[in-house]
Amino acid sequence: MTDKESMQDNRNHASDHERTSSERGASEPGRADRRRRVVITGLGVKTPAGCDLKTFTKTIFAGMPTAAPATRFDTTGLPSKIACQVDDFDPGRYMSGKELRRTDRTAQLGFAAAMDAVADAGQPSADHGRAGIVSGVALGGMQSICDQALVAHTKGGAAISPMSVPKILFNAPGALISQELAWRGPNITIATACASGSDAIGMGARYVQDGTADVILAGACDSGGVTLVIIGAFGHSGGLSTRNDDPAHACRPFDADRDGYIMGEGAAYLVLEERDRALARGAHMYGEVIGYASGCDAHHITAPQPQGRWTSQLMMAAISDAGLVPDDIRQVNCHATGTPLGDAAEAAALRAVFADRQPPVTSCKGVFGHLVAASGAAEAAVAALSARDGLVPPTAGHERLGADCHGIDVVAGEPRRVAPGPALSNSFGLGGQNASIVLAPPPQD
Repeated sequence: MTDKESMQDNRNHASDHERTSSERGASEPGRADRRRRVVITGLGVKTPAGCDLKTFTKTIFAGMPTAAPATRFDTTGLPSKIACQVDDFDPGRYMSGKELRRTDRTAQLGFAAAMDAVADAGQPSADHGRAGIVSGVALGGMQSICDQALVAHTKGGAAISPMSVPKILFNAPGALISQELAWRGPNITIATACASGSDAIGMGARYVQDGTADVILAGACDSGGVTLVIIGAFGHSGGLSTRNDDPAHACRPFDADRDGYIMGEGAAYLVLEERDRALARGAHMYGEVIGYASGCDAHHITAPQPQGRWTSQLMMAAISDAGLVPDDIRQVNCHATGTPLGDAAEAAALRAVFADRQPPVTSCKGVFGHLVAASGAAEAAVAALSARDGLVPPTAGHERLGADCHGIDVVAGEPRRVAPGPALSNSFGLGGQNASIVLAPPPQD
């Protein structure tokens, strides 16, 4: 299939989805008015780009890469020896010594980011039965699993710690958060690989939209990517950049010389609140979640569908869910990790959706690496700020557009001013797990 035929095929699939959505009433005028509106009233981040919102924002919009040599383990024999680590994080500021001993770093990052988000939202009071948590986790307590496997191998089964169980549970972050806040509403953990963060925000917004909850703390956390086993596995599979002598320029989203991504760790949580409730309490609003779609390539366990056929349909579904058309989208925060196959497939999907009116696009992974489950949540925070301020952050590491990514408008070098308006944020994960969300500036009505 030629590139031209692929684009037309993608457009046909996107058009088919539009017709199907319309027939279901998904893009009917006024649909959004029939469901409760969801605003973002708090943001909390613990990432390589910063552990507070001010530092995080400054680093992202300056396009400052954070990759450096991995320091937590011996990198001898690894193809990739670099990572994006959260080096300035002190979990002791948020948890007691007892809690620290019972938790993996993934849960510690998530708990801290969630507490910051709640504080940033002004400690929203609510009926605790109508306040909930939706967390995304992909690699979970990987370091704790590795540690105990080593203990069992060297010291025998008698030495295995009983604290291993709470450390490796995927729902540990959500459980810790709910116990701290006494929130008894939905407490869901989503594991859709690299799409987990976006799915968590989209599902959290659904709970508020349909009236199940009034407040949802939605986000994701992951530290398992910065472990010997995972960096070794992804490195030997050819997925990671091997520019060990130049970490700052190793990850190159959409670039002609891209050779893979950089593993990272982190967490980001957003407080999602019903709009009228937020207005009534005078809450500060960062933006609004107006569209969401989730789907699967059903193609391959690690590789994307090459022509981006189903990801283009997914983006159209999210845009339709927001009651918009592609021309309404002012910018796209891409999943683009810097891999040859993944970036090319996303570029193909962008061409199919936006045709000759391509919005400016960016990728945050050149700054903070691939945070696995947490990527989509951190990128959603960036997209919300970008939509509000009309400013697209530069794609760190990008210098020359790859021929296989032709036709898209990548922002690089410095931020670009655009009119404030809806932003699309994409997350595409292993196993073909994909999610897109649409974020808009704070409502004026």
